[in-house]
Amino acid sequence: MSGLTISQVAKASNVNIETVKYYERKGLISKPPRTESGYRMFPADTVEDIVMIKRAQAIGFTLKEIQQFLTIVKQETFYPTEEMYNFATLKVHEIENKISQLQSFKSMLEMVTKPANFSQPLPKDQCPVLKKLIKG
Repeated sequence: MSGLTISQVAKASNVNIETVKYYERKGLISKPPRTESGYRMFPADTVEDIVMIKRAQAIGFTLKEIQQFLTIVKQETFYPTEEMYNFATLKVHEIENKISQLQSFKSMLEMVTKPANFSQPLPKDQCPVLKKLIKG
């Protein structure tokens, strides 16, 4: 039986073995066949899948979104253009909302970090950073 062991996959993907096991449990990568002695033997393209998963995570996709994306990509019979368009459109809206939230939070942090704002210590219940985190 040919293929890569879990340690070879982990090393080639630059992740740890537990990450490979986790992705397998979550269905992000296929369950590989096992040798008679019980070793997993992954196909070589598993490394490419894990690298793609890590890239997608790095730019903000959740594992659930990545799993949906992988399901679409792995379909060999057709490419669901409309489904991919809807997926991308939804993600654009999520990113725009996140950018708006981050810009608002950045503005608030810039305001409270100006030297003039440190002339008097504020009571904990008046700290704008804590207020924002607690109340949203």
